Amino acid sequence: MGIFSRTRDIIAANVTDLLDRAEDPAKMIRMIILEMEETLVEVRASAARTIADQKEMRRHIGKLQGLQDSWTEKAQLALSKDREDLAKAALVEKQKAADMAEQLSHEIEVLDEALKVSEDDIAKLQAKLREARTRQNSLVTRMESAHNRLRMREAYAGEKVNEAFARFDMLERRVDMAEGRADALGLGQGQKSLEEEIADLHSAEKVDAELAALKASMTSSRGA
Repeated sequence: MGIFSRTRDIIAANVTDLLDRAEDPAKMIRMIILEMEETLVEVRASAARTIADQKEMRRHIGKLQGLQDSWTEKAQLALSKDREDLAKAALVEKQKAADMAEQLSHEIEVLDEALKVSEDDIAKLQAKLREARTRQNSLVTRMESAHNRLRMREAYAGEKVNEAFARFDMLERRVDMAEGRADALGLGQGQKSLEEEIADLHSAEKVDAELAALKASMTSSRGA
């Protein structure tokens, strides 16, 4: 079953409201556009049939006008031969042709009004179709943006990032332990020897260097 039951429904439809109430807006907008395109084709086909009917009626009116002229000539001929009865009969046939031509002219006027309505409907349908296609393009752009953001968040919340933070925590713990040992060794002791101080500096440099490298690696990963 379609979304719209007739052309007027499409023209009066609020596309934004339909999308807001849809569970799947992307699917809904595709269905809306498809129905609008199909309805536009149907309205144009109906207008084409109306135009064809009008042309046929005008041709028929032309033939009826020729028939009226023919009956007029026949009536004149009958009168010239003193056959008033035949002249009257010819004029009756002429009137029948005139009445039929008048009826067809009226039908053409009715079809003219229908064509004006169809032309107005086509213009409004085209406007609605442009609106729907614009909304579809907007939805596609928003969906792509949302997917990109999701991929970025998944990347930041991924296993590799978690492992890097775990290593970072471990290194910080190692630094704390090294500092703790250094502080503990100093308890109750006098001033360190020159060799001990130099050894402590080497140990601290290695830990600091590894910590700096890890930080640089994580910064580079986030920038990517």
